[in-house]
Amino acid sequence: MSLIKWRDEFSVGVAAVDHEHRELIELINELHELTKSGGGRERVVESLGEIYAQIAAHFALEEKIMRDSAYPALREHKTDHESLLDQLRDIMDRVEDDGRYDEERLSRDLERWFTEHFRTHDARLHFAQR
Repeated sequence: MSLIKWRDEFSVGVAAVDHEHRELIELINELHELTKSGGGRERVVESLGEIYAQIAAHFALEEKIMRDSAYPALREHKTDHESLLDQLRDIMDRVEDDGRYDEERLSRDLERWFTEHFRTHDARLHFAQR
């Protein structure tokens, strides 16, 4: 069962961004399934690393689009991106350092992290693009 299902409210109306949002949700759902099936720490760390790399690249794309369109909330949006990357790095560090992970907490953190960002910052980007 998927942790995050795509919803229209996640769309920002920019095809490349929406495509990457769908890919990120897919990666998170794959990690969720991995943790539910008792995936080993190394596989979880590897999956988190892939998610981190994809998110960092995605944020760079979003920020370029915002700069190119003189998006007025760029600074705030970029700050949220940096905060989210820091939080994900903290999650990765916990898994790497402890050798264990709390499946429910990891899934809850990732689900909350993405849906809140999509509903708030990315939703504003959507309306600014119209």
